[in-house]
Amino acid sequence: QVQLVESGGGLVQAGGSLRLSCVGSGYIFSTLTMGWFRQAPGKEREFIAAISRSFGVTTYADAVKGRFTISRDNAKNTVYLQMNSLKPDETAVYYCAAGPSNQAVSARPDYWGQGTQVTVSS
Repeated sequence: QVQLVESGGGLVQAGGSLRLSCVGSGYIFSTLTMGWFRQAPGKEREFIAAISRSFGVTTYADAVKGRFTISRDNAKNTVYLQMNSLKPDETAVYYCAAGPSNQAVSARPDYWGQGTQVTVSS
């Protein structure tokens, strides 16, 4: 049974915007912190952002602060990543993740989605 499913990836021009979505189970979204990672070809998988389950406390990687926004809708069992001012070097597979806290998700998530491809053209 798939627990986290990403969508919204695709091709976008440099400087453009894209919004990713991740749908999970009601249990996951009522108990866990959610987050996003990305992995570019030849690069390590890197943390992007996380958001807590109840009060929406957010954590962002320095590389995306001011450009990306993470949010969640617990009623819809969905977490979002709004990405603005995208750069070509941000072409990567983007993954949804979950864990017990913002710190835990940023370091070592317990659950992963399968990923969605984002390609930023020049």
